Amino acid sequence: MRVLITGGCGFIGSNFIRYFNSKHPYYKILNVDKLTYAGNLENLKGIERKGNYHFVRADISSASVMRRIFDKFRPDAVINFAAETHVDRSILSPAPFIKTNVVGVGVLLNLSLKYHVKKFLQISTDEVYGSILHGSFREDSPLDPSSPYAASKAAADMLVISYYKTHGLPVLITRSSNNYGPYQFPEKLIPLVILNAMNNKKVPVYGDGMNIRDWLYVEDNCEAIDLVFHEGKIGEIYNIGGENELTNLYVVKYIIKLLGKSESLITFVKDRPGHDRRYSLSLSKIRRQIGWHPKVSFETGLKRTIEWYRKNQRWLKNAQSGEYRNFYKQYYSKLGLKEF
Repeated sequence: MRVLITGGCGFIGSNFIRYFNSKHPYYKILNVDKLTYAGNLENLKGIERKGNYHFVRADISSASVMRRIFDKFRPDAVINFAAETHVDRSILSPAPFIKTNVVGVGVLLNLSLKYHVKKFLQISTDEVYGSILHGSFREDSPLDPSSPYAASKAAADMLVISYYKTHGLPVLITRSSNNYGPYQFPEKLIPLVILNAMNNKKVPVYGDGMNIRDWLYVEDNCEAIDLVFHEGKIGEIYNIGGENELTNLYVVKYIIKLLGKSESLITFVKDRPGHDRRYSLSLSKIRRQIGWHPKVSFETGLKRTIEWYRKNQRWLKNAQSGEYRNFYKQYYSKLGLKEF
């Protein structure tokens, strides 16, 4: 099978390629990534030597470039991880999110239809559902996104389903909860807290810190995506969660404790606009239809993650440079946090 994977140099995408390649070494994999600030070739160090793996730097929103890639590679399947994902950035500058997450998905869908792709898997997020105070979202729950990022992902999901209904394109969608683990760019909560705490810097917490997220270890998500890709029912959506619903403040304090640091590092900052209070996914469908369930406990996954960042200081140093550093100096100064 020839599989085109977009966004494969990002956090979840690179972890998935490692997992997917080990499970299916005879598949031919073409990784297409724009290599923005969060895309890192180091994430796939060692994989580039595999004979079945190839990489092309390209922007999925460029129809002419992607057409040449489809024409040359002739994929049997497409798995789309490519996306702008950071909520804070989407609030300050939504245009790149619309371009990649909506226009880019439209380009991929058109080409998948033209080249008769046998399966198109869209990687989405629980944020498309919005916030829920009681109970859990099912796959047929209404979409109610709160941020420009979530809205762009919801739009992409609806585009994907429309191509199934209108053209019969064989599509699947996965919506996962908050991922964490190795290779995550340090703008997201867990790696940011690890990085700041290790360096005795202030750890910012939005609002009262009582926002609840369901934490999913990235390797569990990779396993679930692989199973959905091979066993999921065409035209269906599958929630993927970790069944670890925790407040942000609990997560922050737990990381600080594991690192042997003081909670005095915690600094509460003004809440961000449209900050969803709680995410929660029902996993009954993926359990029933595919038999998947999360395997890595939060305690185990977090310890693995902290150990990985401790052992990969060079990766962290590279990730801290350039656009990342400049963005956060500007952003946290707006929050009144002087030290970053």
